[in-house]
Amino acid sequence: MTQPPPPPPHQPPQGGGFGPPQDQPPQNQPQPPAPPSGPGFGKAPEPGYGYPQTPGTPPPAPPQAAAAPPAPPSGPPPQQPGYGYPQTPPQPQPGYGYPGQPPAAYGQPTPAYGQPGQPGQPGYGYQPGHQPPTMPMQPQGAGGGGRKLNAQVAIIVAAVVAIALIIGGGVWYAGSSGKDDGKKDTAGSSGGKGGDGGTDQKGGDGGKTSGAQEKAPADPAAKVLFQVPMPALPKDDDSVVVSGSWLTDTVYAKSGIAEVVGYDRDKGSKKWSIKLEGPVCAVTPRVTDDNKTVIIHQPAMPTKAEPSHGCTQVAVLDLDAGKKVWTKTAGEGPISFNNVTISGDTVAVGSTDGGVAFDIAKGDILWSPKPGDSCYDAGYGGGEKLVAVRKCGSYDARELHIQTIDPKSGKVLSEYKMAKGIEYAGIVSTNPLVVAADVGDSAGDGSGISDFFSIDNKTGKLLTRISAPGDQYGARCDSITKPEDCKGLAAGNGKLYIATEEHEGSGKSYSRANEVVAFDLATGKQTGQRADSGDDYTITPLRMDGGNVLAYKRPPYDKGGQIVSIDGSTFKQTTLMENPATEAVRDVESSMSPDYSELIYEQGHLYMSQVYASEPSSARDKEYLAIGFGTSG
Repeated sequence: MTQPPPPPPHQPPQGGGFGPPQDQPPQNQPQPPAPPSGPGFGKAPEPGYGYPQTPGTPPPAPPQAAAAPPAPPSGPPPQQPGYGYPQTPPQPQPGYGYPGQPPAAYGQPTPAYGQPGQPGQPGYGYQPGHQPPTMPMQPQGAGGGGRKLNAQVAIIVAAVVAIALIIGGGVWYAGSSGKDDGKKDTAGSSGGKGGDGGTDQKGGDGGKTSGAQEKAPADPAAKVLFQVPMPALPKDDDSVVVSGSWLTDTVYAKSGIAEVVGYDRDKGSKKWSIKLEGPVCAVTPRVTDDNKTVIIHQPAMPTKAEPSHGCTQVAVLDLDAGKKVWTKTAGEGPISFNNVTISGDTVAVGSTDGGVAFDIAKGDILWSPKPGDSCYDAGYGGGEKLVAVRKCGSYDARELHIQTIDPKSGKVLSEYKMAKGIEYAGIVSTNPLVVAADVGDSAGDGSGISDFFSIDNKTGKLLTRISAPGDQYGARCDSITKPEDCKGLAAGNGKLYIATEEHEGSGKSYSRANEVVAFDLATGKQTGQRADSGDDYTITPLRMDGGNVLAYKRPPYDKGGQIVSIDGSTFKQTTLMENPATEAVRDVESSMSPDYSELIYEQGHLYMSQVYASEPSSARDKEYLAIGFGTSG
C-alpha cells in the first residue's frame, strides 16, 4: 500500500450543529483554517485527507498519550451497560472526503495527473497518531428501541496487548515471482445498484459464483465512445473538486464545476444539466433502483472574501429526469456535512457536529442525534445494510462501535466494539460486514489498513481478524473522512479479495506484477486462490458481480487497460474488455489511476473520470474530465 500524495491545502469551515464538542488535541498541522464558532466547535480538527499539509511532506502524527496503556485483564473485559442497546440517532461525521471539515471545492493543488504510476488524488487513508496496539473487545448485543445514549455510561478500557497477537491473522504474501507455491494469500463494496455483492451469511460459505451479470463479448476489443473535456476553472483557481459519477440504463452522469451533467452513455452527447448553487463537496456512488442519488454541495460559489460557504446543502438528484428532487439543510448554523450514503429509502449524512437521516422520496427527517450524547457517528456505509462507525470517548482513549442500524428508525440491530485506541475505521462492505482499520498506526504507508475485521452483522460477533501489512497489500481506505471509500478490494462469497502490492515479475528484467488473493471471512485464512496480473500490468478489484470479481488491469506503456472477470470458484480470468493501445488514448487512461479516480464498468461499458478539475501541465497538453469505452458485443 503505497504512500498517497499529500492532501489539498484549503478546506471549507464546518457549520454549527448538534453533537458535543469532541475532546481532541491539536494535530500540529501547518496553517489550519480557523474554525468558526457555534455548537460542536471548540475542539481541534481531526487530521487526515484534505487537511492542510506541506506538499510532498507526510502529514505529522498527533502526540502520543503520555500514560502507559493498562495491563490486559486476566479475563474477558466487562460488558458496558447501555450502549449497543437502544441508542439515540447517530451523529455521523466526515464521510466523503474531508477530516473534521468538508472538502474545499476551491484552492486544491493541481493533482499529478497524466503521469503513469503517479496517483492523481491526494489523501487516501492517512492514519495519524500512534495508538497502542490493541485487541478487540467483546461484542455487545443490541436491544430494542431508538438510538439513545446514556451520557453517564463509562467507557470500558480495552485490553492492550502486543500487535503480534492478532486474531486469525493471515499469512503474508511474500513471493516475488508469479509462480504458484501453494502458500498464497490475499468494495466488495461498489457503487451503484449492485450493492456489496454478498449474501447474509456469517462469512463462510454463504456465497455462490452464480448470479454474474457481466458476460464476455464476442470481441473484447473496445473503442473510445466519447471524451469529456476538462471544464474551464474559475479565475485564480487551479483545481476544483468534481467528485461523483453515476450510470443508469441511458445516462452517464458526472459532476462538473457547480453542476452535474448527464451524457448519453454511448454517444457522449449532453442530455441534461443540473445547476448547483455552489461546488460539490461530497457524493455517494450509490444509485437507487429508480435511478436517484444524493450529493452535498455548497450554497454559493466561493469568493476571495469567502473561500467557503460550508457544505450545508443535501440534494437528491433524479438521474433519469435530470433534476433535483429536493434540497435540505439541518441543524443550527446549519450543519456543514461531509459524509453521505444511501441504504434502502434512507439518506444518511453526517459530520463531526452531528448527522441526520432523510427519507429519500420527500426529504423528511427520519432520525437525528440528540444533544448531550457523548458519542457521535463518524460515518456510514450503505447499500444492503446501513452501518455506522460510532466514536466514543476522548481522542486519547477513543473507542469505535461498529453498528448495524435500521435505516428507517435508527434502531441499533447489532454492535461490535473495537479495541480502545483505534481512531478510524473504513467500511469495506456492509453485507458481509467487513471493516478495515490501521491498528496501532502500524500500516505505515498511508493506506489506512493494517487489519480487516469480519463481523456478523446479525449478532455483532467478531468472526475473525485478518492481518494485511501495508507493504504486502495494495488496498486502501480513506477512513479518516470517507469511511465508505475503500479501494483495491471486494467482499462476497464469504471471502475478502485484496490486491497485493507490485513486486518483481516473472518475465523480462525489471518487469512488475501483482495479484488478487483471497481470505476466508469466517476463518481469516487464505484460500490458496490467486489471480495474476501478468507482467507489467497491475490488477485491482472493482466490485463483485454475483459470485465473480470484476477487476481492472492497469496496462504497461504500450498496451490498453483491461476489464477482467475473476471466477469466484476457480479464479480463472475472462477478459471482458481491452482498451485501445494508441498513444493518445493511453495518455488519457494512464491519467486515471483506479486508486484515485472513479471507474464504473457495466455491460461492456467502462467510464473513467477525475475527481479534481485541473489546469493542464502545459499549453500543449489537453486534460479530460472523463472518458468512456465500449465493446461492440
